[in-house]
Order: sequence, then C-alpha cells, then structure tokens
Amino acid sequence: MSDRETGGIPGSDEDLSLPKATVAKMIAELLPRDVSCAKETRDLVIECCVEFIHLISSEANEICEKESKKTIAPEHIISALKHLGFESFTEEVQDVLKDHKQQQKDREKKVSKLEQSGLTEEELLKQQEELFAASRARFQSAQQ
Repeated sequence: MSDRETGGIPGSDEDLSLPKATVAKMIAELLPRDVSCAKETRDLVIECCVEFIHLISSEANEICEKESKKTIAPEHIISALKHLGFESFTEEVQDVLKDHKQQQKDREKKVSKLEQSGLTEEELLKQQEELFAASRARFQSAQQ
C-alpha cells in the first residue's frame, strides 16, 4: 500500500507482506522433492522475512540520518548488516549489487532501433509507408 493510498500515513506492519506464491516457490525450490512445507510454515517464513527487512531498513535509515542523507544507499544497507551482526551476508550482497549495477550499465548501452538506424523518424515513417505500399501491390497482383 503506498503513502498515497493511506493519505500519507504509513500502514501498520500488518499491511506489510511478501507474495505468498513467490515465497512458496522459493521454499519448494530449496527443499528436497520429498519434503513439503506447511502453510503455517510458509507464513512464518514470510513474517520472518518481513521482520528482517524491517530491521535492516530501520538500521540503514539510522545510518543514513547520521550521515545527513535523505536517501538510503546500498552502502547504508551493507553497513546496517555489519552493525546488526550479519557481516557474513555482506559479501553476497556486494556481489548482487555489482551484478545489478552491471545490468543497469548494459541496459543503458542498448540503443533503440530508431537511434541505431541513423535515420530521422520522418525518414523511417516514409520507408514504412513504401514497404506497406509495395506489400499491398504484391497482395493485389496475387489476387488477380
């Protein structure tokens, strides 16, 4: 629920959750095939995950405020993990962050076909109209 939906007042912790189907799929992928997970167990895992996220984000927010920043950065999350005793998580988090940044760079490098063509939009539109006209003429000649 966004702040707009609640009139700017953050919702209670009861409103926070993770998609049950996604969590169930993740649990199923991690467990051996002959082991199942009860609904109550899945719900408990979700509650634990939400609490963990809340704990880390609260700590990161405090670190952010101490630095007089208004936006929580990835470095704040990593510092929060260390402060809360989850230092063993930081290497994997940094690897994921590195991969994410690389994906963002790769996405930015991709050039649209419009930009790649070197033609103006009007020139491309003219080419499209010519192709349609040629196609229409072939279709009509095949009909006769």
